[in-house]
Amino acid sequence: MNRSRAIVIIIGVFVFFIALIFKLVDIQIVKSEELTYFAQRQQMKVEKVLPERGVVYDRDGVLLVYNRNDVSFYLDLRMVPKENKKKIAKKFSSVFGKSYNSYLKLMNQSSKTICIEKKASSEKAMLLKDFKIIGLFNREDPTRVYYYNSLASHVLGYLNEKYTGVNGIEKSFNDLLKGEEGIRLVERNAIGDVITFSEEETRQAIQGNNVYLTINRGFQNALEEELQNCIKEYNAISAVGIIMNPNNGEILALANIDDYDPNRFWNFSDESRRNKSVTDTYEPGSTFKTFSLAALFDQNLCRESEIINVENGNYKFRTANIRDTHKFEHLTVKGIFEESSNIGLAKLSHRIDDELFYKYLRGFGFGSSTTVDLPGEAKGSLKNPNEWSKVTKAFMSFGYETSVTPVQLIAGFSSVINGGILYKPQIVKKVTDSNGEYVLDSETKDIRRVVSEETSYRMRNLLKSAVEKGTGKLAKLDYVSIGGKTGTSKKIVNGKYTTDYYSSFVGFFPVENPQIACLILVNEPHEGKYGGLVAAPVFKKVAEKLIELEPDLIGLPENNLSPKEKYDFVSTNSDYEKEDIIPVNLDFKTTPVQNIILEKNIMPDLKNVSLRDAITVLNKMGLKYKIRGSGKVITQSILPGEKILRGNSCVLECKEIKVQGTVVY
Repeated sequence: MNRSRAIVIIIGVFVFFIALIFKLVDIQIVKSEELTYFAQRQQMKVEKVLPERGVVYDRDGVLLVYNRNDVSFYLDLRMVPKENKKKIAKKFSSVFGKSYNSYLKLMNQSSKTICIEKKASSEKAMLLKDFKIIGLFNREDPTRVYYYNSLASHVLGYLNEKYTGVNGIEKSFNDLLKGEEGIRLVERNAIGDVITFSEEETRQAIQGNNVYLTINRGFQNALEEELQNCIKEYNAISAVGIIMNPNNGEILALANIDDYDPNRFWNFSDESRRNKSVTDTYEPGSTFKTFSLAALFDQNLCRESEIINVENGNYKFRTANIRDTHKFEHLTVKGIFEESSNIGLAKLSHRIDDELFYKYLRGFGFGSSTTVDLPGEAKGSLKNPNEWSKVTKAFMSFGYETSVTPVQLIAGFSSVINGGILYKPQIVKKVTDSNGEYVLDSETKDIRRVVSEETSYRMRNLLKSAVEKGTGKLAKLDYVSIGGKTGTSKKIVNGKYTTDYYSSFVGFFPVENPQIACLILVNEPHEGKYGGLVAAPVFKKVAEKLIELEPDLIGLPENNLSPKEKYDFVSTNSDYEKEDIIPVNLDFKTTPVQNIILEKNIMPDLKNVSLRDAITVLNKMGLKYKIRGSGKVITQSILPGEKILRGNSCVLECKEIKVQGTVVY
């Protein structure tokens, strides 16, 4: 019996070994190539190497957008036993500060693979470097960081979950920013750790290019602050502002308020994320009179002193009634512009041929895209003369029956004041690779001459007069000449005019040599309503902040110096001590600038001189300066009669002085 059992056992062992041999032969010989392929496929994988996306700077090299090297952790639940889940929950809870039970609950799912921690910082990821458990693996998951949160959000745009640009520069320059993916052949062990990778099968990722905007961060911040204040003060729905260099089309600031934070774009509505400065159109109202009058001047169809009957504020023209807010019987052409008379412009518009008027408006850029490098730009609407009714031209002359985008309006306005040249609006100054080499250098692009230099000069003077004597008084500054035009227009909803308004002001400074053009557009202000009462004061506050940031803006001479020479002609230096400021005596009588005695390298006495005249004197002397306040000079940091040394900077403190209730400037 024992022998029989022994034989059975021997036969069984023999059969087992025969089967084992057959299996080994099958694995090692018959299916060797197939199994080797599957093993390599499981252990050796071609992985994508993500490129680092290019960063974004402002015009002065201030970093606005960068990448953070985050890591996301994943778990293959099929490979994780229950006891390991507890270890994972305990470890992740200690690193990330979340509750132990929250991780256990997350792992109690039917899904095969879960993300247990999304976008962990590289510092947190390092704490998990030595924590090895089968089924736990991680992937690089970079995060785009918008350093100043909502600042310039509509210019910058944001990235979606695929790290692709949506809106703004992120979208329009996505191909240059994203870089090129690389690949590598990686061998991993059973728990997912990299054992080795093949250098022969590796192609390095190419870093994305870096974009430098034309935006000035300080200007952008000033504009956004004042638009926010405007919405609160005037109880408005939203506001748009654009600051442009009128001499080359560079956009120095562009803001839409209500705005959004690109770091958390999903928390904001489509309405908040829409860049209304390029996507939305509106009927501009009286700001459009700037273009109508420029066309008339350019054709010598009227002169400033010519007197027009403005019908005491009510004019029956064909089938329409045209009304003015301010009633006058007669006004000069200059007065028509100052008082923003619809009737006056409507009457003057009869003098210009329909086709010629249309040609001028097209020349200013209306009815066509500006091709600014921001997505979603609308063309606005400009009817062909064959579509005009008998009253269309009259209404177009003061900004109705046509629609524009804010960026179109500021670009066209710049051409009126800069000598007559329409420039393409620019938002990107240059693009460089990771080594700082130029990939793209945005050059100033002049599109066409629209009006003559003489017309531009005449319009600058009229725009100045509209601020000093007309509807734009609340935009006036006493230490720099301001020009501009107010606008108030009814909103159209579903093809019908409503009782709500757009209030606007478009202005520039200095009048003698324009350096800044700025448009303020306020949507549905429930306090103030008119452009002169709502938008003009916002322009003034923005201008004050810009001048405080860059005093050079008001000191540039009126001549034909190159941009570099203009910049070098007057500079500022804020390195001074307050105790260096020497007070001067006040006698409340303004000292005429012609009475100031100028001697080479000797500091003149600027006491009681108006700020504008003081700046003129300092410019003539080529002396650097810094301005504090406005009104008349009350202190100067360099004592009168003192020798001016090379590199000296004079600090002027100014004040508006009240004498028995009267403001003395």
